[in-house]
Amino acid sequence: MLPTLLRRLAILPPLLLAIYTITFALVWIAPGNPMDQPQGRQPPAEVAEAMKRQYRLDDPVAFYFDYLGKATGVSWVLGKAPRPFDLGPSLRRPDWSVNEILADALPVSVTLGAAAMLLAMVIGLTAGTLSGLRPRSWVDASGQVLAMIGISVPSFVIGAGLLIVFAAKLRWLPVGGWGSLSQLALPAIALSLPFAATIARMVRVGMIEQMHSDHARTARAKGLSRGQVARRHALKNAFLPVLSWLGPATAVAFTGSFVVEKVFAVPGLGRHFVDAVLGKDLTLVMGITLTYGLLVALLNLAVDMLYAWVDPRIRAA
Repeated sequence: MLPTLLRRLAILPPLLLAIYTITFALVWIAPGNPMDQPQGRQPPAEVAEAMKRQYRLDDPVAFYFDYLGKATGVSWVLGKAPRPFDLGPSLRRPDWSVNEILADALPVSVTLGAAAMLLAMVIGLTAGTLSGLRPRSWVDASGQVLAMIGISVPSFVIGAGLLIVFAAKLRWLPVGGWGSLSQLALPAIALSLPFAATIARMVRVGMIEQMHSDHARTARAKGLSRGQVARRHALKNAFLPVLSWLGPATAVAFTGSFVVEKVFAVPGLGRHFVDAVLGKDLTLVMGITLTYGLLVALLNLAVDMLYAWVDPRIRAA
């Protein structure tokens, strides 16, 4: 496993460089200017020009290499930057640096995504296992209907429904905000249900296949009950496809909660990213994109290593 780990880590720098280059090109050619203020007073032309020169916005090549050197820490090593991994100031919020915005908002998005995926695993594994052990029963039919609803209905619709029922009508939970378990509950449920539905369907198919396999029939012939065969043999093999899917899905949960954060007024990174794209805040867009790219790569690496640990055939390959 160590050679595989080292090979995957060696791929990270060129991968992040490709993400940085593509993001820079797309943001740079997009119409608009971070110095434009659609609302409020426009800065004088000479002030806008001075700010463009200060942030290297008048020279894309200089901006590309200057920002890359600061973000990677190369400029700090060469003594050209005061600190390593400096993602620069936000062009639309000059009182804040991109590092400060990430430090403030990223833990919120990660906490919400982690809670949603943990909840999705519990719901999906339970529903998928029960459906797989009783195919074509009322339990299976009910699970399939709920899974289809979870996959088909967008998370923001689910979130609005949860707000109406549990916050506005029953008043069991707060409408929005952040800082307590009660405020985490509704957005985590809304974000988790589509993932739980996918897990349930994958586990159901895997359990049906495994329970009719030769090793399951052999275990039953040795005297093991149906439940024992499911726990000791079938569930582990049925979980392998879910494990492969888990890395990118977790990254999506961390990075794809923008709408849910908006519905529940969660102060996560989603609103900063949307505002940065709309305002062409180059430094913030690239800082968030690089952070998400690194997060996705590390999650996929962790899942690959876990997959090799669970399945000995992968270690032997």
